Amino acid sequence: MICFFFYKNIAFGLTFFYFEAFTAFSGQSIYDDWYMILFNVFITSLPVISLGLFEQDVSAEICMQFPALYQRGPKNLFFDWWRIFGWMANGLVASIIVCSFNIAFFYDQPFQSGGQTADMMTVGTAMFTCIVWVVNCQIALTMSHFTWIQHFVIWGSIGFWYVFLLIYGMLPPQLTGNVYQILVEVLAPAPSFWAVTLLATVASIMFYFAHLSAQRCFNPMDHHVIQEIKYLKRDVWDKIMWRRERSKARQETKIGFTARVDARMRILRGKFHKKNKLINIR
Repeated sequence: MICFFFYKNIAFGLTFFYFEAFTAFSGQSIYDDWYMILFNVFITSLPVISLGLFEQDVSAEICMQFPALYQRGPKNLFFDWWRIFGWMANGLVASIIVCSFNIAFFYDQPFQSGGQTADMMTVGTAMFTCIVWVVNCQIALTMSHFTWIQHFVIWGSIGFWYVFLLIYGMLPPQLTGNVYQILVEVLAPAPSFWAVTLLATVASIMFYFAHLSAQRCFNPMDHHVIQEIKYLKRDVWDKIMWRRERSKARQETKIGFTARVDARMRILRGKFHKKNKLINIR
């Protein structure tokens, strides 16, 4: 969950920087003020919280059968620097794709049948829509265990964004400015708006999907193998037992000095008893 906070804010925040660089650092904001307020408060907060509260890579019963799974915490496999930098790189890639796709689709060319070109707020709203889809679809792709609550908050957050655009656009122009009727009259009738949303979303999550597929195929973690047993019904029992034995062989106690001493004493006692047994046999 913490890594995902890094990801979503980098993916959203860097689009500001790219647009400013594209406009020679004019200082104009590509997003409406309400967009920036809604992003962390309503649109992406509940999906990330649901990820932290309800996500289960494997069930509690399976964890009791395979205690070696608990070693992922002491070994810091899920919160090391490589994992943090990986999520930051994922956010960097997503921001580049979203910004470049929207500029390529809307810059200096008509996007409606009447030949209208997009203004800055139109590009910003389309770009923000892509970010909403990318972040929420990335959360859905990350999860292994879904409940109705998670479905509700993820897809409900995307639906909330369109409802907000519809209601916000109906307000008087004195309150909304360039956002007046932007969904009904400007974006919704334009096929390029739906096309760039779909293409940017798919292209952004493919980076993580490729990494996840390569990891599961060539260097799976213990819970990946157990998920294969549970969901794919594959006969990989020998594989999981081999990984358990390898994990035990490489296991190193890192709890404290007393625990390390006790572990070392058990090893020495085992060697001592084994040596005495060989001497008695001779």
